[in-house]
Amino acid sequence: MTYAIIAIVSAIVGIAFGYIAKLHFMRKKAQEIIRQAELEGENLKKEKIIQAKEKFISLKAEHEKVLAEKNSKFILTENRFKQRDAQFLQKKEELHKKFKELEQKKKEFDTVKDSFNVQLELVDKKLSELDKIHKKQVEQLETVAGMNAIQAKSQLIESIRDEAKADAMGMINEITEEAKLTANNAAKKILISSMQRLTTETAVENSVTVFHIENDEIKGRIIGREGRNIRAIEAATGVEIIVDDTPEAIILSGFDPVRREIARLALHQLVTDGRIHPARIEEVVAKTKKQIEEEILEIGKRTAIEMGIHGLHPELIRIVGKMKYRSSYGQNLLQHSREVANLCAIIAAELGLNVKMAKRAGLLHDIGKVPDDEPELPHALIGKKLAEKFKEKPEVVNAIAAHHDEMEMTSMIAPIVQICDAISGARPGARREVVEAYFKRLRELEDAALTYPGVLKTYAIQAGRELRVIVSSEKVTDKDAEGLAYDIAKHIQTKMVYPGQIKITVIRETRAVSFAK
Repeated sequence: MTYAIIAIVSAIVGIAFGYIAKLHFMRKKAQEIIRQAELEGENLKKEKIIQAKEKFISLKAEHEKVLAEKNSKFILTENRFKQRDAQFLQKKEELHKKFKELEQKKKEFDTVKDSFNVQLELVDKKLSELDKIHKKQVEQLETVAGMNAIQAKSQLIESIRDEAKADAMGMINEITEEAKLTANNAAKKILISSMQRLTTETAVENSVTVFHIENDEIKGRIIGREGRNIRAIEAATGVEIIVDDTPEAIILSGFDPVRREIARLALHQLVTDGRIHPARIEEVVAKTKKQIEEEILEIGKRTAIEMGIHGLHPELIRIVGKMKYRSSYGQNLLQHSREVANLCAIIAAELGLNVKMAKRAGLLHDIGKVPDDEPELPHALIGKKLAEKFKEKPEVVNAIAAHHDEMEMTSMIAPIVQICDAISGARPGARREVVEAYFKRLRELEDAALTYPGVLKTYAIQAGRELRVIVSSEKVTDKDAEGLAYDIAKHIQTKMVYPGQIKITVIRETRAVSFAK
């Protein structure tokens, strides 16, 4: 029992000593950890102090740099102000000198003015004396001539007017002949060479399109039950469908060639497909419209590329492509515009002008004929607005607006476009006029000359290219006949629209009639 207690006590003592040793070890370890933490803290503190010093040094350097820049700017500004002060002082001295010179000149001017006033008084006295002498001489002349000054003046003016009128007509004829011998020959050479280098086909304007079919049975399918198919086609395309007794043909009537082409292509697709009913008609017409729009854009792009015209606005390209489906007096509008553009380029090259700009203006001169909204304005002014809207150059805009004299021409390109437009429209086979319009133009031509005094009869001959005017020999003299021809030509040139030129021939003859009984 005693040994057991001693063993337990020794075990407890051993455990206690082990625990105490462990505590001692842990205390040493804790002290070691504290010492390391203090060392790390000191090191971290030193690093932070070093970093702070470095940052302070960098900030100080930046601040000194900013101050140096500000000082340099301040020095530059100060130098600039010094230079301005020096210039101001120099200008002040110059102004002071000029002021002294002006004062000197003013004194000289006052001296000259005084002497001039003295001379002016002497002149006024002499003029009053001359007036008195002139009045006496006029009174003496009136006494000798038997008429007063007003009567003599009117008689002198009348004689001078007649003489001046005769001389003026003679000078006009000489100048006209001289101009014809020089400018006319050169212009003819340029125009003839330009026309010889260009050739185009003639075109016929139609308001109807014939759609050919294989047999007349298809007509009934196109008409549909109670005419619903044909009404659907007309409503979708805006074109009148005429189904008559013409064998194997249907007439598409409409003023818009684009609509007629859409109707023709849609009918062709419907007949080929065989399914013809209102829903299918609307679907095919919508697809055809989209196809035609794409084709119009493609035509416009191809035309611009072929003509060598770059940088056109996409909307102008669409308008150019749309010209293919428009015509004027039987002449296809796109063909006419291409012809005018080529002529403009040739003439501009002959005259040494800008060929590309002339060709551009020639191609775009009739864009006002194909607007989307059809406004009530001349096509030249519509074309001007479109060209301005799509940022064309002022020379091109003026050429478009002035090619029918709706506006004043401001560049050399404008008259070239006007001339080439007349050449393209007036050449044989290019256009055709409605008979009534042709007769109306001839009647207006004859009536224009009948308004002048002394004119007895007028005859428009050679398809309106010559006007013969027969005048009374008693009322119109030979000199008056020349002036009358000139006046009628000017009147027709300013008041009427016509292709080419019109020759005015005034005929005056004296007839002696006697009867043998």
